[in-house]
Amino acid sequence: MRLVARHALTIFLISLSTFSQTAAAVDRNDQPLILAVHPYLPFQELKQRFQPLARYLGRILGKRVLVRIGRDYQEHLTYVGKDSADIAYLGPAGYVRLVKKYGRKPLLARLEANGKPVFHGYLVTNPGSGVDDIHSLRGKRFAFGDPISTMSHLVPRYMLLQAGIDVDDLADYQFLGSHENVALAVLSDAFDAGAVKEEVMQAYRSRGLKVVAESPPFSEHLFVARANAPKAFIDQVRKALYGLSDTPQGRVILRSIKPSVTALVPVKDADYDNLREVLRQLKEQGVE
Repeated sequence: MRLVARHALTIFLISLSTFSQTAAAVDRNDQPLILAVHPYLPFQELKQRFQPLARYLGRILGKRVLVRIGRDYQEHLTYVGKDSADIAYLGPAGYVRLVKKYGRKPLLARLEANGKPVFHGYLVTNPGSGVDDIHSLRGKRFAFGDPISTMSHLVPRYMLLQAGIDVDDLADYQFLGSHENVALAVLSDAFDAGAVKEEVMQAYRSRGLKVVAESPPFSEHLFVARANAPKAFIDQVRKALYGLSDTPQGRVILRSIKPSVTALVPVKDADYDNLREVLRQLKEQGVE
């Protein structure tokens, strides 16, 4: 009898363990998916821009998708690098750094703006600064965005170095966190010049923001999936993203991300090799 009872207890415990593991799996499956976005614009604005995409993906995937905005660029990269996000939106330099530190993630799509999957950065000033070209930035006050932002620090820093200007040649320089902060600081004359992406330059041009120099083209922002995402999930998300430009409702979602976005298109790691070369040259100059 004791043997039978012990055998029954063993079966009960195994069953209980199996039930608990199954319940835990169901609980994980019931959790919402996370769409993580780096904080290149103010928090509420990014929430509004990406919420339509989150709702669309939620309908396609049959699960709720939550938009998560990183506290700063580095925190966002760590979050994505550790596969805490199911889908992540990254700037080009952020992607290159992510791959270098954490390895490659499944690529989903990159932005196509006005029919092209590349974009530019701009050095900008205000009308009263006395800055007419990139060479006249020597001795001026310069505003960068985030230290690991593609177009509000790294590419502009490279452009300055190519013109023979290091940060030590500036009267002052500071990191203000976002492209919009840079534009507002330059317009208010808190700084003589700064670095912003094209979208922000266009938004503030009518208020007096003046272009000093334009960067070469670099591959656009992109979406990646977590490294351990099932292939079926990756294929489903890719198809959903590529299909956005095919319907009027989808094109509205694209323009919500950025007014100039015309499609989400295929992307490959080699698309970012020219940026890798820029970052390599910056590293040789002590900029990381």
